[in-house]
Order: sequence, then C-alpha cells, then structure tokens
Amino acid sequence: MTEAERYDAVVIGSGEGGKYLAWDMAQAGQKVAVMERRWIGGSCPNINCLPSKNEIWSAGVAHTVAHAGEYGVVAGPVSVDMKTVVARKRAMVESLVAFHLERYEATGAELVMGNARLVAPGTIQVALNDGGMRRLATEKLFLNLGTHATIPPVPGLAETRPLTHIEALELDRLPAHLIVLGGGYVGLELAQAYRRFGSRVTVVDRGPRLLKREDEDVSDEVRLILEAEGVEVLLSAEVANVEGRSAGSVRVTVRTPDGSRMIEGTDILVAAGRTPNTRGIGLEEAGVALTDPGTIKVNDRLETTAKDVWAIGECAGSPQFTHASLDDFRIIRDNLDGGDRTTTGRLMPYCMFIDPPLARIGMSEAQARANGMDLRVVKLPMKAVLRTRTTSQTAGFMKALVDPQDRIAGFTMIGSEAGEVMAVVQAAMLGGLSYSVLRDAVLAHPTMAEGLNALFGNVAKR
Repeated sequence: MTEAERYDAVVIGSGEGGKYLAWDMAQAGQKVAVMERRWIGGSCPNINCLPSKNEIWSAGVAHTVAHAGEYGVVAGPVSVDMKTVVARKRAMVESLVAFHLERYEATGAELVMGNARLVAPGTIQVALNDGGMRRLATEKLFLNLGTHATIPPVPGLAETRPLTHIEALELDRLPAHLIVLGGGYVGLELAQAYRRFGSRVTVVDRGPRLLKREDEDVSDEVRLILEAEGVEVLLSAEVANVEGRSAGSVRVTVRTPDGSRMIEGTDILVAAGRTPNTRGIGLEEAGVALTDPGTIKVNDRLETTAKDVWAIGECAGSPQFTHASLDDFRIIRDNLDGGDRTTTGRLMPYCMFIDPPLARIGMSEAQARANGMDLRVVKLPMKAVLRTRTTSQTAGFMKALVDPQDRIAGFTMIGSEAGEVMAVVQAAMLGGLSYSVLRDAVLAHPTMAEGLNALFGNVAKR
C-alpha cells in the first residue's frame, strides 16, 4: 500500500470557497493540497456563472442590433455565428484557468488533478488523471464538492442525451427548436439567450408559475418579458415521456390541465435542479453524515459531524451562489483564527441575468405574509424612473418591504442594472439604516438608483 503523504490541510474540490481557503492557508505557511477532478477553479469560471453570462451578453448584443432601428440606427439583417460566440466564451475560460494556475503557483498550494476518495478519517486516496495513485493524510479536511445538474426520472429522458447547462454553453450551432425543462433561473437565462440567438424556444415547467421562490408579481412580470420576445411558456405541465435524440429530433409529451400535448423540437435542455456531489466518495469512512437531500450535515460554523472536517458551498447546503461559497470561506478562515462567525442570519443577495435582470435581497412579500409579519410594501414601476425613458428599457418594477422600525426587510427589482441598484439597498440593510435614508439621499440624476428616492418616498408613515 502506498505510504500516505502528510499535509496540514487538504481541500477536495477547487471551487470558490475551497480554492480561497487553500490559497490563504498556503500563504500562511501551511502545507496544503487541493484535489480537483476536472474544472480548475471550480464550475463558476468553467461551466456555470461566468461562461453563461458571457454567452448571455453575446445574445444581448444580437438583440440590441436586431432592434437598432427603434433607436434610429440603421443596421442590416442580423445573423449569429455560434462558433464565434463559443470561441469568445472559451477564450475567457482559458484566461481564467490560467489565472487560477498562477495563484496556485504564487501561494504554494498544490493542485492535484484526480478523483479523490476518503478511505479513513483524515486519509484520502487519489486516482490521478494522468495515471497512478496517491495517498494523502491530513490534519484538516475541507469538502468543497459542488453539485451537478439533476436529470429527472422521466421515461425516455436520459436516453435522449439531453443538454445540461454544460453542453448548452458549448453548442457551436443554433438549435432550431430548443425545449427547456424547468422554469428556474438557469433555464430562463438560457431560454432567453437562445431565443435572442434565433432559436425557437419552449419552456416547460410543472409548477403553476415560473420562479416558484419569487412573489407572484415577479413571476408574472418575468413571464411577460419572455413571452414578449417569443419564448413559449407552458405551466402546470408534467412531462410524461420523452422520445428521440437531442441534436436531432425530440418529442416531449406533457400532461396539462387541458389534456396531453406533444411538443416536437430539435434539442432538449434539462434545467430542473441540482444534486450534491456527495455520493460514492467515501464520506461514511470519515464519519461525515449527510442530510436527507444528500447535502453534508453541518452546523452554523460549517463543521461536519466528523472532527476537523468542514464543508463549503452547495454541498453543505449553502445557497447555490458563488458569493455564498466565498463567504463560507471567510467564516471558516476567521473561525480557524479564533473568531466566532456563523452562517446564521446572512443577508444573501442574488441576481438572475435575464434581460432586464432580476435582483433580490432579504425577504419576499410572500415570506413576510407566511410569517405573519407586519410590513409595509411599496412598489414602483420602472417606467417611473426617468433613466428608463432615455433607454426605452421600461419593463419591470422595484419593490421594498419596510418593518415597524422603519428598516428595510427586503428588496426586489426587475429592471436594467438591477444588481447594481440592489447593492445600494444591501448596504443600507447591512447598516440597519432607516428607509428614509434612501428616500432622502441625494442620488445622481438620471441614474437607475435614483428610483430609490421615489420608491421609498411611497412608504406610508406609521
């Protein structure tokens, strides 16, 4: 048996939280190794966040050119070269991977490419990608395992070889008719992008509305935006079976309240949730327990049920955002240094990058009502923000919740630059400021953030 190499810390998975933890510990003089199967830097720079936003931006450019005449700009017929779209995305990914390799070199953290498996507490066996085996022993173990796209057990679906977001972002051709299974964030972002590239797109969701975690008015507005661009949306539609082969011809039979219907397309994209990468790597050998959904069981300090083992990011049940994983790193880092930080009460922002984008932080109106909270709700259509009159981007609205102490409890925006405006509100919420601070702030004109003056000016006094 190969003798185990000794390390101060080992990280399995090179995603956001894991890599920053490894770099930080290595720079502090510890001997650290990171195990990674394939994606150097994790999924975000390779197959998820940044690649998708890269191609979504290309789709936005195509949409802008196609509508240039509305702004008095004469342009010829629009055509999209998907090979160039993908080449642009790949160039970005290559530069990001190079950046990560430079950081490993600069910090002294060792990157080991291979499949890791726990064989005993504090002992990891790695089947190296280039052949051979290594065995590592560590004092501290950090699990940054991530998730993968879920393929629902629909009859015939797996046999069609459907696209997930990974394959969809590698398409160097334009699907004639893309069928998207799932009305969540990933599915809707890619649905709009491919519609703008020129595909016919149908979104199928079994729920009664899109974005089930959002308020109904948010779901309705997003649906209107997508349908205005020609995306077909089928709701309360249960997929009964799928036939054919994606990239050729597929037939999806759905059951709806109005009866069965067959949808014929050329490609099928599955965007129906995520499954943690926690099975089959020996977590039980180290005494690491799982929750029923398959995430790693952790406390609010991200400590697992095993001594000196922590979990980071999606595999630990943290919100499925890169910035959540980064904050997981900060919590673990500070606690290892004697701090007392937890995940409890984190104010977690997020964006969905359709156009115009959706941004939310804090409570939704539905959550407040479900908890019986006495909150004032104010709403402002984006067309009331003068900046939108200059851009003709008037779709969407702002909405805020204000508590009895005049603090902001939640904010939602569908509109141009929503993520940037949300950051302003987030700063006020973190500071525990009264809504009146934003109501009375002198905000530059004409900007999108200026709409916060009017939004919070609508709050009724108690």
